[in-house]
Amino acid sequence: MHKPQVRGSDAVDSPTPDPARLRRSYEGGELAEAAVPADPLALFAAWFADVHAFGLPEPNAMVLATASADGVPSARTVLLKGYGPHGFRFFTNFTSAKGRDLAENPRAALVFPWHAMHRQVRVAGPVFRLPPDESEAYFRTRPYGSRLGAWASEHQSGVIADRAALERRFAELAERWPDPAATPGGDAVAEGDAVPLPDFWGGFRVVPESIEFWQGRRDRLHDRIRYRRTALDDQGRPLDADPGAAGQWVTERLSP
Repeated sequence: MHKPQVRGSDAVDSPTPDPARLRRSYEGGELAEAAVPADPLALFAAWFADVHAFGLPEPNAMVLATASADGVPSARTVLLKGYGPHGFRFFTNFTSAKGRDLAENPRAALVFPWHAMHRQVRVAGPVFRLPPDESEAYFRTRPYGSRLGAWASEHQSGVIADRAALERRFAELAERWPDPAATPGGDAVAEGDAVPLPDFWGGFRVVPESIEFWQGRRDRLHDRIRYRRTALDDQGRPLDADPGAAGQWVTERLSP
């Protein structure tokens, strides 16, 4: 089979495919109301296990959509680092574009695009910062280079001069906080203590008000089952302080 040759930033030497003609029929899967559990997190756990067993690279990759105070939307891919009755957790720089959006407008939407299995999960709800001790505990599990990288990208989403400036900053930080595992006589066990948690970095949790499960079906008659939270306070907010409230959901079938 002929493969198009890519020459730097030049165009490939084969015709560009027409996105409108890239059709695919989804076969084999189904999602019925009678078969889904009462708790959406149980279904999410089952689907997440399926995707992991399928071998999809980075099944915890999710699109995070936020909006600024004046309603300007933005989206990017982040990694899920945990989930449960209190929400879906991820970590980032608080001064990044998404961090600033969430400070101004603490609501978000998530999409898990598991295309290879003809599945998708959508989550929407308010967002809360994780306590510093939880961010600290997770930060200590990150590889040494990733922790230095968090410091090197202190001004995440900001304009920098070039790649060399970023690498110089990384090298300065490595000199400031040497890797114990790479130091003669060092202790690899102490690696988690080598780089402190930045005060501009930590975790968020998206508390789901709704979770939609999408299963591709033939002829575009897709299955869409949405769980909608019913346990709300008198201000229309989820009863986040009560973990038992997370089990109170209604399920609805949506038109594809």
